[in-house]
Amino acid sequence: MTKPCVAASSYLNAAPLCYTFVRGEQKDSCTYLSDRAPARCAELLDEGRADAALIPVIEYQRVSGLKVAPGACVASLKTVRSVVLASRVPMADVRSVALDTSSRTSAALIQIILGKFHSLAPVYRPWAPDLTKMLESNDAALMIGDPAMLIDRSALHVYDLAQEWRNNTGLPFVFAFWAIRKDSKVWPGEVDFIRGKSEGLGHINDIADEYSATLGLSREDLVGYLTENISYDLDEESLRGLSLYFDLAKECGLISKVTQLEFLE
Repeated sequence: MTKPCVAASSYLNAAPLCYTFVRGEQKDSCTYLSDRAPARCAELLDEGRADAALIPVIEYQRVSGLKVAPGACVASLKTVRSVVLASRVPMADVRSVALDTSSRTSAALIQIILGKFHSLAPVYRPWAPDLTKMLESNDAALMIGDPAMLIDRSALHVYDLAQEWRNNTGLPFVFAFWAIRKDSKVWPGEVDFIRGKSEGLGHINDIADEYSATLGLSREDLVGYLTENISYDLDEESLRGLSLYFDLAKECGLISKVTQLEFLE
């Protein structure tokens, strides 16, 4: 019997949702693909190389034929730490922004924040996630994921995008969720994303130990990040924030239309 293929980012913020497929109870339930860039996971789903993937939420509006797994996501209620605008100048003086190509959700978010909330219209340039090179040619750089947590903030203006969103909307921000291809021949039923989330959250200390060794950050710091900065619940408040994000993305011309979420039963 063909196993479903599941893809997700290898960034720390995704680890609790993916633990079950990497070394947990559902390790043998699927073929698991890991890619550092969340945007690449959406491409695997769009290409039919994955049956389900943890995708940047904006990709739901760009990839057709998807359903969303209810109840699980990567979100932030207040500050996220790992999605930031790092700038050589104060935000009001930013005239050019290098966009980390790893995630298109955050690229759209910074354009909403600067354009809608701060009435700024800088030039945006896609860029490989190398902060030094990004800031050589631009005033500011969008950085996401683990590299954003390692930025030396002493000489830069650093703005947390989830905090900017919360300050201006009063709502959480959802960065990613599980999406499933409607035409998958091995779906539904093989994997359980909610059970997987619960299992992963029960192994936060183990995950923090693993990533502490690779990131060079303390275990306590990473436990705090996973429990305080990141929320894994796709609840009603998060869905309200997500709906507003889609509406503002359309107003800014970042998507052509808003497709309402269709959930997996």
